[in-house]
Formats: sequence, C-alpha cells, structure tokens
Amino acid sequence: MKHQKVRRASVVSGLMVSTVMLAGLLTFPSVHAQGTATEAATIPPGTILPIRLNSSLSSSKIQTGQIITARIMQDVPLANGGKIREGSKVIGHVVDVSTSSDANTEQISLQFDKLISSGQTIPVKTNLRAVAGFVAVLEANTFTGPGSAPISTERVGGDVAYTSGGVVTASDGAVVGKSVKDGVLDQVSAGSRQGRECRGVVDGNDSPQAMWVFSSDSCGTYGLSQIRVAHVGRTEPVGVIVLVSEKGQLKLPAGAGMLLRVQ
Repeated sequence: MKHQKVRRASVVSGLMVSTVMLAGLLTFPSVHAQGTATEAATIPPGTILPIRLNSSLSSSKIQTGQIITARIMQDVPLANGGKIREGSKVIGHVVDVSTSSDANTEQISLQFDKLISSGQTIPVKTNLRAVAGFVAVLEANTFTGPGSAPISTERVGGDVAYTSGGVVTASDGAVVGKSVKDGVLDQVSAGSRQGRECRGVVDGNDSPQAMWVFSSDSCGTYGLSQIRVAHVGRTEPVGVIVLVSEKGQLKLPAGAGMLLRVQ
C-alpha cells in the first residue's frame, strides 16, 4: 500500500510538473509577445526612426569599423500596430573615413543596421532623411509663447507644435500632425533642401510618423553649415550614409539628431 501511495504521489507530482512546464510553454510566448512582439515584429518599410547620437563623430578621430550608438528619442508607432519604445538603442558603424586629394574636404561613411529594443536585437536597413546639429535640436525643444497664447515650439524645418495634445502646423498653417509626449506625430510629406529630394509616403506606409524635433517635410541638414549629405543610402550602397565637410575636418557633435527611414 505504501509503495502504491508513493507511486501515485510520484505520478501526480510528475503530472503537476509536466502541467506547469506545459503551461509555461503555452503562456510564455503570449507574455513575451505582449512585452516585445511590438518591437520585434518586422518594422514596416517607410517607418521613421528619430535618433540622437550618443557621441560625436570627427573625421580626425574615428576609424573604420568603429561602433556608433544612438538613442530612439520618441515612442515610434508602427503601421502593423506595434511600437518601438523611446530609449531603445540604434547601433551602427563607420564604413569609411577619407580625405580629398587637396585636403579641403573630408568625409565619413556610416551605416545604422541594428535596433536593440526590450532586450532583442533586430536587424534593420535604413537611409537618412534629415540631420540637425545639437544647437538646432536644443532650440526646437525650447517652448515659447507671448502672453497667454498657447505655448509652442518651432520644429527643425519650420513647423510649429503646440503644447502636448495640440496640433502641429506647417508654414502655410495647414495641420500636419499632433504633439505627443517627447515629440510629434506627423504625416510625412515630400521635401527638398540643398539639392536633395525627400519622399513623402513610401511603400504604402501612410501612418503618422514619430518626427521628434523635426518638421513633417524635414530634409537634408540643419544647423550644420559645413556639412552636406552626399549619399543617403536609398540606392547602392544601400544603407550607407555619406557625410562630407564643405571645408576641412568633419565634426558632427554628440546630441545631433537624425531621422532615419527603414527600407
């Protein structure tokens, strides 16, 4: 009898353990999905990633292969219903550093190809839409408002965003988005600057995009008078961004902002 009881207890215990393990297998993916699937799901093409560089880039100091890190500065809603959380990390590397034969210009080629969010590393392929110097970013985060008028900020590129929950208007007064925590959500529109053309909606992704301190039509460089974008990474070599100094050493300060676009 004792042996039978022991055996029954062992069987029951084994079933309980098996049940717990099975329950764990069944519930873990669901819980895991709630926490990370929004970030780990394929990021739809056309999604804007607003980032801030964690360290400066100087053509006289960086080397080929050097790792570059940046921070996602605003929650990024995805067209598939997911979200990349503010504070996620974007990782890139220096592809090349070179100087012209007359030493008048220098260039840095870089590539951002990894997103780290909720503990997962997600491969991405991105191109550059806009880049702004630290001061331009800082000014776009400064609230202003005469008297009792709604407090607002002027975005990099000219849009005006009113206090959280308010609207975002373009230079012609048209409403192009809304203010949210840590930034704005805009309908991206085509823009042109410094001989560059930026697209509006691409790949059918017409969802509002996280533009952070930038305008809905931001394109090219802002607050970086000595830097131009020679290659955005949309064409071969895909994903490689080339920045060129107009004169001498190329310096992109820490805190500079970028709008990357997933392709």
